[in-house]
Amino acid sequence: MKKLDELPHIYAEEATPLVKKLVTIIESLQERIQCLESNLQEMRDEIAILKGEKPKPKFKSSKMDENTNTNDDDNDQTLKRPGSGKRSKTLELTIHEERVVPLEEPAPPGARFKGYRDVVVQGLVIKAHNVRYRLECWQTLEGNLLTGKLPESLQGHHFDPVLRSYILYQHNHCHVTQPLLLEQLREWEIDISAGQIDALLSAGKEVFHNEKNELLVAGLEVSRSITVDDSGARHQGKNGYVTQIGNDLFAWFASTGSKSRINFLEQLHAGSITYHVTDEALFYMKEQGLTATMRQQLQLQTTSEISTHKGWQTHLEELGIKGERHIRIATEGALIGGLLEKGLNRDLAIISDGAGQFAILLHALCWIHAERLIHKLIPVNDEQREAVAHVRDQIWKLYADLKVYKERPDTSLISEFESRFTAIFTQITVYETLNQTLKRLNRHKDELLLVLHRPDIPLHTNGSETDIRDFVKKRKISGGTRSDLGRQCRDTFASLKKTCRKLGISFWQYLLDRVSLNNTIPPLPNIIRNISISGASP
Repeated sequence: MKKLDELPHIYAEEATPLVKKLVTIIESLQERIQCLESNLQEMRDEIAILKGEKPKPKFKSSKMDENTNTNDDDNDQTLKRPGSGKRSKTLELTIHEERVVPLEEPAPPGARFKGYRDVVVQGLVIKAHNVRYRLECWQTLEGNLLTGKLPESLQGHHFDPVLRSYILYQHNHCHVTQPLLLEQLREWEIDISAGQIDALLSAGKEVFHNEKNELLVAGLEVSRSITVDDSGARHQGKNGYVTQIGNDLFAWFASTGSKSRINFLEQLHAGSITYHVTDEALFYMKEQGLTATMRQQLQLQTTSEISTHKGWQTHLEELGIKGERHIRIATEGALIGGLLEKGLNRDLAIISDGAGQFAILLHALCWIHAERLIHKLIPVNDEQREAVAHVRDQIWKLYADLKVYKERPDTSLISEFESRFTAIFTQITVYETLNQTLKRLNRHKDELLLVLHRPDIPLHTNGSETDIRDFVKKRKISGGTRSDLGRQCRDTFASLKKTCRKLGISFWQYLLDRVSLNNTIPPLPNIIRNISISGASP
């Protein structure tokens, strides 16, 4: 990328308001040029890939969280295997078959047999295994026909639980597309059609959908904090969005056509949605600027909760609340009131990357995303680069100290942290764009420093970003969904897969357990509740 001409140094006596304004305009134009050149480079990279060439290397993302770890000794210990000796790689393997290998030539005279030297070779048996069930048929004297019954897990199916679980696992865990699944299974001599694969992936999955829906109920019930994120999710050829909600115990996904605050609040209801005008709802409406007259109407005329969207819209029309903004604020407030009346934890902290729809109730911001705003700045001279580096170093040190504070909270240090924050984010540098970014972040001081009063909450949303990355990968491979059922299955199995991983449960074993109707693995929501009660790590 071509380096832009640097601005000359401006002395303090020359920095008139007009000069400062012109410098700001020049900096913004230079950044605009850099962005356009970056977009041009992306298109060149795409053309290079299409031609079979290599694109230009990209810079690595910020390592702020990794570079501020203070427990280096502990991290080194986690990389070492337990025990002082070398671990046997095959000690815990189940041996399914033994084969004795004799000498190629008879042992010479006088040789003594010394037993065997074991060599374990791991393998996998991949082949079709078809079973013909012969159901006995008997006819009674009365003419009634009695027939033997198939196992419950096979009733209504022509494929056994292992094959059905394998199809679900490959598609939802390994992101194998349906055409490739069809080709693979036919190569293994499985007589199956594209329609049958589609049905096995989406039809009759109510048990999974119900367990997924209960995940959010259980997760919100036992959690004091959640992290949230969203991303694109195409459906029926249109751009939509997927919302992720989760923490160390669970992950939950829902795809919709909107990512508004109303949509997020509806997702938090985790099932039936209720509208309730409570004191908390009225306080929210006041903060959002709803007029006192409208608030008074809602307070006096709304005597009970409303359980349908249509009923709420009719209620607002009867009260004369018709403006789009007024309807939105009233609806958001009523949804918050409904959430709290249903028992949502009032101390629940919501940590986000700064997207406006998540800024409700007790809200905290991700420090990684906050620092990224400064990391993404494009300085055009050495003075600006030094200013950015200096500010980032200050933020990293503050972040590292906050991580230590989380482990060993000390309320006497709160005022010190607040003073350091103010000093960092109100400083004036030679880089005007940096100054504006710091000023913007300073307005979110309470959300960035919520950890001082709630050391139990995370400082970042890395967990949500990791969870949603798998969803994005699937979108890149398979595109969007075509049916509402397909979209529901995508959300359901993404939620169950990620939750199994957090709980230390094999997703393959989970699928096989549910499809075979063994149900030896307890419902995931019950496991979440039990972990919360016992206080054990998942």
